Amino acid sequence: MERGLEKAMLASRWLLAPIYIGLSFMLLALVIKFYQELIHLVPVIFTIREMDLILMALALIDIVLIAGLIIMVMYSSYETFVGKLNVAEHKRSSWLGKLDAGSLKLKVAAAIVAISSIHLLKAFMNIETIPNDKLLWYVVVHLTFVVSAVLMGVMDYYTDKGDSKVSSGGL
Repeated sequence: MERGLEKAMLASRWLLAPIYIGLSFMLLALVIKFYQELIHLVPVIFTIREMDLILMALALIDIVLIAGLIIMVMYSSYETFVGKLNVAEHKRSSWLGKLDAGSLKLKVAAAIVAISSIHLLKAFMNIETIPNDKLLWYVVVHLTFVVSAVLMGVMDYYTDKGDSKVSSGGL
């Protein structure tokens, strides 16, 4: 009975595979949205205000950051929970297979802070149209992300430090 339960639990990891395929579709949607934004730029390229061009560039950077985040989560969690990706070594990214749960959390937190920074910058570039209380909340939310990311980094640092003491016989 115990062996059957263990086999079922191990096999259940494959339930994540359709979720990763769903993330691939989200990535495709982001690619379409990215090019849709670029196409909107073409007719106004010579008349667009510099501020609007910068806002559009920030929107595109935002999409790229989110797409990179999806790739990172998709690949690293697939390798962590489902199985190793069978990719030729010369085609394999240097980070592939090296992101554990802790480093993935830090990378995700850093990406969220970067995305939040872009949204905050966009808000401040349109400062005259956004009420002060809403700007305050943008800053509070952003600072919450920053503090969370820093605290996760500190916890990860001390966890790694504690693990190295245990492995070297220090604890």
